[in-house]
Amino acid sequence: MTDDLPHLVRELVRGRDRAALATALPGPAGQAGWPYSSLVLVAVDHDLAPILLLSDLADHSKAIASDDRISLLFDGTAGLDQPLTGPRVSLLGRARRTDDSRLKRRFLAHHPDADLYAGFADFKFYRVAVERAHLVAGFGKIRWLSAAELADTSLVQSLAAFAAAEDGILAHMNADHADAVQLYATRLLGHPAGDWKMTGIDAGGIDLRCGGTVARLGFETPLSAPVQARTALVALTAKARATAIRAPG
Repeated sequence: MTDDLPHLVRELVRGRDRAALATALPGPAGQAGWPYSSLVLVAVDHDLAPILLLSDLADHSKAIASDDRISLLFDGTAGLDQPLTGPRVSLLGRARRTDDSRLKRRFLAHHPDADLYAGFADFKFYRVAVERAHLVAGFGKIRWLSAAELADTSLVQSLAAFAAAEDGILAHMNADHADAVQLYATRLLGHPAGDWKMTGIDAGGIDLRCGGTVARLGFETPLSAPVQARTALVALTAKARATAIRAPG
């Protein structure tokens, strides 16, 4: 299996807005616990750490309070006639409560409807420190990857800079260049026209959302600093304007 698998994992994870969460549910007194899976919304930070918003009342939150080891399955097989030929990855790590306001903003940018309940007393944000990943990229294409392998070492120095610049870039693009955002979704990704918003930008690409549909558009070359974002976005806009409208897929 080739060395581009870490990139495949990063893009697969960043391109999903939900995952199956597996936790260790405590058993009744004196009895063994059970594995427990549930569906959760997820956003991913610049360093690939998943961000979750969970209710204290949910069984998975009670499980995490007892054992913070979790797994998140990201499924990239949608639409395939034979799903087992498609990619999916399980991230294994530890979920810890966080009060980091930037992580909260990044999650809510990706899931604006969650703002309706994010402030409720029983809802808490969690950051997952990833320790390893299990990638299945199709039949016979299976590999474990460590956290070190998942990290793009060439971009480590830019993570904090992108995190600091992201809010401003998103506000500028959505307010002043909404037409370009629509072109990214329709001309470059083949999605129907709609009220598309840019919900995230990182060194590898941009995240988009329209209602319940999310999309990921990668840069041809990863950016080494946020100052390069303007040039990259202008180039994508030019490419989109020169591209004929195409059907999805």
